[in-house]
Amino acid sequence: MGQYLTNVKLCRVRLTHHANLPNISIMPNYRRAKTKGATYFFTVVMHRRQKILCQDAMRYALRKAIETVRKTRPFVIDGWVLLPDHLHCIWTLPEGDADFSARWGIIKRSVTKQCANTYHQEGWMNKSRSKRKESTLWQRRFWEHQIRDEADYQRCMDYLHYNPVKHGYVANVEDWVYSSFHRYARSGVYADHWGKIYRSPSEDNFGE
Repeated sequence: MGQYLTNVKLCRVRLTHHANLPNISIMPNYRRAKTKGATYFFTVVMHRRQKILCQDAMRYALRKAIETVRKTRPFVIDGWVLLPDHLHCIWTLPEGDADFSARWGIIKRSVTKQCANTYHQEGWMNKSRSKRKESTLWQRRFWEHQIRDEADYQRCMDYLHYNPVKHGYVANVEDWVYSSFHRYARSGVYADHWGKIYRSPSEDNFGE
């Protein structure tokens, strides 16, 4: 994923964007909502939309937090994009495991602990945040969506990779460094020019 999470293993899924790829199943085992071992799309947003998530200290802390939590609570990262004030990702949990909330809780706390001295905003603290022992880095909740089938998987993956263009950070998908798009493009899953023909559905906001 470019300069981000370079040591974190991504799931080698096959999408059908490349003309030379066979039309094979990328989500053969469809699982219903809240079923253990499912695949999820997540949106995680910074508190007050702070544009700090792509800064070196935050990226390092996030990478370290994910590597640490996966040692005891494993999961596969299918797709990932990091933007200044939010991130999108797709995870697949192990069979018999549906506890993504615990994983995100650990990740958020770890990043907060590593970066508190740099990014904490005391003036943003209130009684609610103090009572819950929350930081001023993250929004309290995150948005999740369980992948329903192959079409839904592809829709979510495409939205994720096109997101930097949607928000105006770059003109082309391939120009955004902090994205799993580059790995999939190198593998032939996405054509290099894919972003020029893709159109993000206007009705979808994926928790942003």
